[in-house]
Amino acid sequence: MIMRTDLSKYDNSSYNPGGGAIKRLAWYYVNIIFFKSAIFPVSSLKCALLRLFGARLGKGVNIKPCVNIKYPWRLTIGDYTWIGENAWIDNLDDVVIGSHCCISQGAMLLCGNHNYRKSTFDLVTGKITLEDGAWVGAYSIVCPGVTCKSHSLLAVHSVATRNLAAYSIYQGNPAVKVRDRVFESQPVAAQS
Repeated sequence: MIMRTDLSKYDNSSYNPGGGAIKRLAWYYVNIIFFKSAIFPVSSLKCALLRLFGARLGKGVNIKPCVNIKYPWRLTIGDYTWIGENAWIDNLDDVVIGSHCCISQGAMLLCGNHNYRKSTFDLVTGKITLEDGAWVGAYSIVCPGVTCKSHSLLAVHSVATRNLAAYSIYQGNPAVKVRDRVFESQPVAAQS
């Protein structure tokens, strides 16, 4: 017997994003006006709005113009993290971003997908975690359930379908480890 997708039977009623209907509607308009638009480039205003809607943010977070965030109450960001232009945090599940992380231009953190084995296209979600120092390169994608370990790097236009090891550089679709991430040593300032 051949199975076929039947979207008329799709039922998302068991999924609860939290926040309540009024809060979700209010966020929809705030997100369009202040985040997805380039009209308000002030990062501190965006951080204040995210906190107002339940996000947990550290100090020094920098959010560029044209960023799309699905549900701020499912978002945690550490200190001095940067989110680049046109990044999309599609957090149908929790997204936890550590300190000193970089989400480059056009990068996507996608917490949701659909079960391709079910004709009803059931929603599947998974938490995404970026540990301290992780870097998601421009136009790269982090898939549901993935953890990018400390100081891992997902190169430009790559897709992380599995966890990334600490201090490692991943590239491709699906992303594979191509080398270790090694930092150049910094000269120590002379003490007087």
